[in-house]
Amino acid sequence: MSTKSLNIGLTGCGHLGKIHCRLINEIAQNDQSINFAGVYDSDPAVTEIISKQYSIKAYRSLDEILAEVDALVIVTPTSTHFEIAQKALDKDINIFIEKPVTSSLKEAEELIKMAGGKKVKIQVGHVERFNPALVALERFEMKPRFIESHRLAQFNPRGTDVSVIQDLMIHDIDIILHLAGSPVKKIDANGVAVISDEIDIANARLTLENGCVANLTASRISLKKMRKMRIFLENAYISVDFLNNKSEVFRLTENETKSEGMSFTVSETKKIIYEEPRPENAESINPIKNELESFIESIFYDKPVKVTLNAGKAAVEVADKIIEIIKNGS
Repeated sequence: MSTKSLNIGLTGCGHLGKIHCRLINEIAQNDQSINFAGVYDSDPAVTEIISKQYSIKAYRSLDEILAEVDALVIVTPTSTHFEIAQKALDKDINIFIEKPVTSSLKEAEELIKMAGGKKVKIQVGHVERFNPALVALERFEMKPRFIESHRLAQFNPRGTDVSVIQDLMIHDIDIILHLAGSPVKKIDANGVAVISDEIDIANARLTLENGCVANLTASRISLKKMRKMRIFLENAYISVDFLNNKSEVFRLTENETKSEGMSFTVSETKKIIYEEPRPENAESINPIKNELESFIESIFYDKPVKVTLNAGKAAVEVADKIIEIIKNGS
């Protein structure tokens, strides 16, 4: 699709929806080819507040907003993603869907079938793909042997309509599948509901078909926040801190000279080079804004989206299996 202007709307004005709303407004103010058409929330009072705050239209129904936009950003509860995306696809509207893409694998597969042959862009909101800490690693060849991730958060009633696997761990599931580039062969998992009615803390061990093994821990009842991943390659160790947007790389090399960073001699021919790779202007990067801009750019220039519907489906499939294993106790 090639277009000279874009009418973009948003549905879902909760905590995350308000952030998306502010950032879409910033993007539209800086680009005359983008028009922030308006918002729709199931709560009319919330819709009206956001409408007045950003001087945009308050839509009274989903059908009304779908009749006037070229692209829709869906930031509603996960249980509503499928129905909204289905209606948008029926009208050939480009869609950005927050993670998890759907409540179940079956719904994700159905969306993929519906999208087949349609000339629209569909991007899933796995925001950590746009985190400077991960973007900085794009120049390195990634063939991970072992990955360990910890994603811990303090308790917040918001988001407890789904398990911690769908709420938090799914970020790391997506990253691991992306970095390893291999399907999952085996899953071992355990977890427990502590405060909510859903699983609040969980651990999963994924064995991928290419031999990579990943150990994931996610908790939403922690006293402190943590979003870290350690990646072990054949001749390198990488530490990724998503919370502080920082990566550290230790590489074992032979006969390599490097003027920047630190190095440690291992033998006459080998040494370890330490780097802190950072993308340009890392301090000013807003991952949510970047994923929205990437989505818009894919529409304007008919480019592939960075996080596809298939990638969203793959993460949901693994998350579903982890939940099933925990609930069945096997």
